[in-house]
Amino acid sequence: MGAGHSHDGPPPRASERTTTILATLVGLILFATAMGAAAVWPNDFSFRGSVPSIPDGATWVGATIATVNSDGTATAVVHGEEARGARNIATLGDPTIVLHVGDKVRALELTDGTLGFSDFERGSPMLWLFLLYVVVVVAVARWRGVGALLGLAAAFGVVVFFTIPALFDGRDALGVGLVTGSGALFVLLYLAHGPNARTTTAYLGTLAGLSVTAVLAWWAVGASKLTGVWTDANTQMEFSDRGVSLRGMVLCGIILAGLGVLNDVTVTQASAVWELRAARPDLGWRQLFVRAMRIGRDHIASTVYTIAFVYVGAALPTLMLVMLYGQSLGITLTSSDIAEEVVRTLVSSIGLVLAVPLTTLIGALVVAGRSIAHEPTARGGPEVVAPAPHPS
Repeated sequence: MGAGHSHDGPPPRASERTTTILATLVGLILFATAMGAAAVWPNDFSFRGSVPSIPDGATWVGATIATVNSDGTATAVVHGEEARGARNIATLGDPTIVLHVGDKVRALELTDGTLGFSDFERGSPMLWLFLLYVVVVVAVARWRGVGALLGLAAAFGVVVFFTIPALFDGRDALGVGLVTGSGALFVLLYLAHGPNARTTTAYLGTLAGLSVTAVLAWWAVGASKLTGVWTDANTQMEFSDRGVSLRGMVLCGIILAGLGVLNDVTVTQASAVWELRAARPDLGWRQLFVRAMRIGRDHIASTVYTIAFVYVGAALPTLMLVMLYGQSLGITLTSSDIAEEVVRTLVSSIGLVLAVPLTTLIGALVVAGRSIAHEPTARGGPEVVAPAPHPS
């Protein structure tokens, strides 16, 4: 056969072998995830609603601010009780609460009819923002966006109905974090990107990065003596009295915090390998790996400082508070308030960086010499690729 003579694709046995290997790996991972879930599955769900949030006989009501006086006092009309007129609403002298006429607020109504300000009503603007988010995602990403939103909802269900109850039940935090990550990623990736070799490559790469993150987090939390202690002593007592490990919460939080960024990097790298293969079907796995890593290095560089700024933004109030005190930079960064964010950033970044070459290598090995003429592209349509030439 001449070097330029085309054919219908690689030998069927080679393609079937690749598919079988990928399916076997995913099957083993899902089996291990199911076994891990069974081992750390929570048995006690009595924690839900076990702490009363309001005094006996009191009720939450919605109200609209009717008047605001110069001395800071205000009146409000309770929704559904407009005929009763405006009543005084107490803010307990909190200077951070600034009320304006027409503000929608949530108040606590005591048995004697007294109203106490609790918070502003934010339901309507947040609902509109969420609807805008859904519309934008679906309009731009279309069915992939719908799958991503469904996967996100399912992943949050895993956290709410498995992860949090398991931590309250005193289960091993490392196992809970790994099971949550593996299960949530499977649902997210395959709903958003479909069941194909590209998605499986991203899934395996993400799990590899997640495993690195989990091991590093387990070591770093112990070596750095991160206790999970913060300033709200009452909240700490609520967790401690229920047998919840504060250090375990930190460990599980670090593992889960890296999922989103890891997923972003691995999906992008898998797509890069597939697109390179589509453009240059003559490239072997080594060339695919080298070329895709050029893209991966740029992605690493941008994502590393993205992670850092995400955590800086989340910890900004704490950073500002720490800066009020006359301490050296070294003491500040290693203080209990900041050290947890620093460790989380470093561990997540290391896992992210290592996930890029691992995903790229998996993708290059999977796609090299394999016909991808019928696999969906990142744009949702079929790829039409000239097959790699056979040696004569």
